[in-house]
Order: sequence, then structure tokens, then C-alpha cells
Amino acid sequence: MINIPMRPSASLHEAVREEILARISNGTYQQEAIIPSAAMLGEEFGVSPITIKRALRDLQSAGALVAVAGKGTYVKKQTRVLRRLDISAPSYEGTTIQLHSITREKISDTAMNSFNPPADALLCVRKTVYADGAPFMYDATYLSSDLSDAITEEFGEVFVTTALERHGYEVVNTDLIIDAAPASGKVEEIFGIPSGYPMLRRFYKFTTSSPKMTVFGVVQAPFDQLACSISIPARPKPRSSKNA
Repeated sequence: MINIPMRPSASLHEAVREEILARISNGTYQQEAIIPSAAMLGEEFGVSPITIKRALRDLQSAGALVAVAGKGTYVKKQTRVLRRLDISAPSYEGTTIQLHSITREKISDTAMNSFNPPADALLCVRKTVYADGAPFMYDATYLSSDLSDAITEEFGEVFVTTALERHGYEVVNTDLIIDAAPASGKVEEIFGIPSGYPMLRRFYKFTTSSPKMTVFGVVQAPFDQLACSISIPARPKPRSSKNA
């Protein structure tokens, strides 16, 4: 049994949590490696399994650990992908796509209401984008279902807007909304995160050269895995004229 250093006013489970986090930081517990069981940690620290489990839950919520049913608790690999948020041509160089489904669905997320999306069911393309073999974005795209099979067949290989541009639908305007929300549903499984983990969300609306084709969608990523940069040129200042 070891003595856990206690901060003033710190509870027992907080002290255990900080000690496990310190072991992750100093490499005692390696990334993607399984850590000792709750029973083993409880015996080592001389505390109850309930205290250990509470500390582990805190670390899972913080994104430091991932629990896999039937296998154990692992140290989460910490990756952060920086992508340039160029609204005219998003940069996805070096990425791959995994298509999950193409269905007909209505847009239900109220965050898109400011885009004035149609109330009818649209074609919904769901996919995960990978960088260096790891998922870094989950994307759901909604668009008109009145498309040829030749276009929809390309959605498994390229981004929706890329496929549309190949067939004459040029993007002429982009609207974005960026917010954060707790993880739920499919993203928990894809990113190996617990329910409620904070997600960065980027909602988009692409107006194309065809009045019949407007693209809506949302990209999600864990807040600690994706960062976006954007450059906005300043407007030139008008030259002041001086009277002779």
C-alpha cells in the first residue's frame, strides 16, 4: 500500500485521480495501454473500490481514460489535429473517408434553424473522416434526394461538395455556426468517449449554383482532438485626400 499525497481540502477520490493522472503524464501508464483493475488499484492505494471507480469516472469524462466493456480501462491516445478553416475550400489533405450510411432523414437539430432548412426529408450522408489512421471528424450531410445514382455512388470516396462540383454544382456561398455540445449516440462509439463528453460542432450551409441544391450538415469532433484556424484579410482603408 502507498500513501497518496493529499492537497488541502482534497477528497480521497480526488487524490487518487491526481495520482493516476500523474502516472499518465510521467509515462508510468503508457498511451493505449491497459491500467490496473479497480480492485488492484484499491489494494495498492488502500482505498475502497468505490473510491477508485469514482476517480476513474472523472478521468474518463476528462478524456484521459477509456473503458472498454469486458477488456478494461485504457489510457486514451492524445491526438490533436489542426485544420485550416478555409470556408471557400476546406483543407482535408491526407485524410480518408469511411461511409456509414445514406438514408432519408429530416433535419432535427434545432441549432440549424437559423439556416432555414426544409421541413421535408432529405438525403443524409453519414461518414467518419480519418487522419493518420485515427478518426478526427464525424460528418452528417443533408441535401436534395433528387440526385442521380452516378453522384450518390461517389459519396463513399469523396466529400459531398467535391462530388457535386464534379457534376456542375458549384458552391457560391458558405454559412457556418460553431458551438459545443455533449457527445451522444454514434460519436461515443467512433471516438471511444463517454456519453456527455464535450464535442466541438461546426454546422454548415453551402448554397450552390443551382437553386434546387443547398447542402446542410454538421461536423463533430471531441473538443480536445480538433482545432480549426482561419485567416480573414482586413479590408483596405480608404486613402484620405488632402486639399491642395
